[in-house]
Amino acid sequence: MVTIAVDAMGGDNAPRIEVEGAIAASRAYGVKIILVGRQEAVRTELEKHSGWDRCPIEVVHASEVITMDDSAAKAVRSKKDSSIRVASRLVRDGLAHGVVSAGNTGAVMATAKMVQGIVHGVERPSLAATLPTRNGHPAVLLDVGANVDSSPRMLAQFAVMGEIYSRSILRRESPRVGLLSIGEEEHKGNELTKAATPLMKSLPINFIGNVEGRDLYKGAVDVVVCDGFTGNVALKISEGVADLVTHTLRESLTATALGKLGALLARGGFRRFKRRIDYSEYGGAPLLGVKGVCIICHGSSNTNAIKNAIRVAAEYAQEKLNAKIEDELHRWTGSRVATSAD
Repeated sequence: MVTIAVDAMGGDNAPRIEVEGAIAASRAYGVKIILVGRQEAVRTELEKHSGWDRCPIEVVHASEVITMDDSAAKAVRSKKDSSIRVASRLVRDGLAHGVVSAGNTGAVMATAKMVQGIVHGVERPSLAATLPTRNGHPAVLLDVGANVDSSPRMLAQFAVMGEIYSRSILRRESPRVGLLSIGEEEHKGNELTKAATPLMKSLPINFIGNVEGRDLYKGAVDVVVCDGFTGNVALKISEGVADLVTHTLRESLTATALGKLGALLARGGFRRFKRRIDYSEYGGAPLLGVKGVCIICHGSSNTNAIKNAIRVAAEYAQEKLNAKIEDELHRWTGSRVATSAD
């Protein structure tokens, strides 16, 4: 049985949402879950759910919590019994296959890298976001914040990891990989994208060249690679636009009496629309390249997001993605991807 450790104290509404998501995931997917956090608070939430004790769930105590306001670097060093650190130790020690957290993103990333370690051959782990597309097949955008500054070699490694993730978890047979730039032409872009292009071409992946921001949601590309600064800005803008569209559509449908009737008739379609663009359907963002599994969720994640993050973590472990990443990168030991100067 796959075992996933859940940072029960991480999110904005912890531990209620984490407990609800854990119970739902254990029932739906048969995954064993270790809830890590202040034992009394976690058990109080568990007792609100009848039959939870028949689920494969256990609680591991952690006395400290890293808040959203904490400095990530300082908190990781000083709070050695934090829920995310204890959860990561469970992965490191082989007691869990992966960790799910909706906590302080910087702290979660730093802890995973420090405690769980980095897969051999990976220079820097990359945070990958799953995005909805027009054709219904989700795309992967990476990096979305783990590395503000990246080298061309790192972008090539991101491409390898993203391609494997898309193939193994999202079931894309031959993922199309693109490099995010300001134009499709190869000569367009900054020094980073221009230097990364020949490296990407040298990889045995389906590299289709430069793609623009507007291509992210068309379904014409499966994996989009960029540095963490650009990716994070693109992700946050996308979330804002999705929220605007949902809010405006609901407001327009209910603005008049006739509109209210139309909204009632269109309720099913509106629900399908919301579900299609809802981040919670994808759970969270995997930190690709760390040993074990680490899925990072929104701080405001709901029960469905935690449930799906646990599902993705379990699939990641079952697919042995880290072994695939290490094997793929090992194939290029001595090549420009593994050893070239920045």
